Amino acid sequence: MDIRKELGAAEQCAADEADLEAINRFAKTALTAEQVYTFAVRLCDNEVDRDFERFDEQALSALGDLFVGKSGIFDHQWSAQGQTARIYRTELVHQPETKTAAGDGYCYLKGWAYLLKSEKNADLIAEIEAGIKKEVSVGCSVARSLCSICGEESGTCAHAKGEIYNGRLCYTELREPTDAYEWSFVAVPAQRQAGVMKRFGQDAAQLEQYVGQRKEFRDAWEILQKQAQLGRNYLAGLRREVVRLALLSDERLDGEVFRGIAEKLEEPELLELKRVYEAKTARLFPVQLREIHGEAGEENGELFRV
Repeated sequence: MDIRKELGAAEQCAADEADLEAINRFAKTALTAEQVYTFAVRLCDNEVDRDFERFDEQALSALGDLFVGKSGIFDHQWSAQGQTARIYRTELVHQPETKTAAGDGYCYLKGWAYLLKSEKNADLIAEIEAGIKKEVSVGCSVARSLCSICGEESGTCAHAKGEIYNGRLCYTELREPTDAYEWSFVAVPAQRQAGVMKRFGQDAAQLEQYVGQRKEFRDAWEILQKQAQLGRNYLAGLRREVVRLALLSDERLDGEVFRGIAEKLEEPELLELKRVYEAKTARLFPVQLREIHGEAGEENGELFRV
């Protein structure tokens, strides 16, 4: 089974002797630190992604070995002209204090890549530094894809990805990687955190200090802060509404568990769950919903529209 999974972000790092030793395993002529641009990239993780799929920790560890030496390209276009960088080492990073939608500790596969400092690559290096080239996707194959609810091969059981069964989210767990083909810069990743890990911008105070140096930056920063807060408020309200509808339509759900699941989801998944649970609630409470959405309650009805 062929799999493509996207994450996001690059973190520039100076090449030391150990890096150069690893890099020169792939070079015919020994390269120096002045000749290479190196950066770190988050390739993939064990979080449930937008496709309601995820790698388990063992799969990530296996992918770490498979991705060493693999080329970075653009949009999964398998062309020699698109080869831009190469992974020279990987590391499995654990963040046990962060829990995934599956309930275990978060971890991700970090790769270090290099490319030549050349006139041809100057624009790409600038775009990585500016955060324009950021999101990435991996292309690989796995031997098994299992349903998280029953453990059967995905597609052979009655469970549907993205649905909730007795308070548990159904997703596909990708196991036993057999090959890693490439990693690509992409526009929209399936895995929300994958991509180039930028050094600048990780410290919010540092960024705020930087934009405060010019008035136009400060004005834009304030607007962005307000818009970000509006977005957070909107998502918080949407999550509360999804939880409310879910608990109304299925009294067997564990409210705390479902709230935890909702916190991991983004707008597309939340809107789809909202649509599903609104339909279920409408069948269970048709009179009440007619009163809410009827002519007399039109203004109140607006509260439930997104």
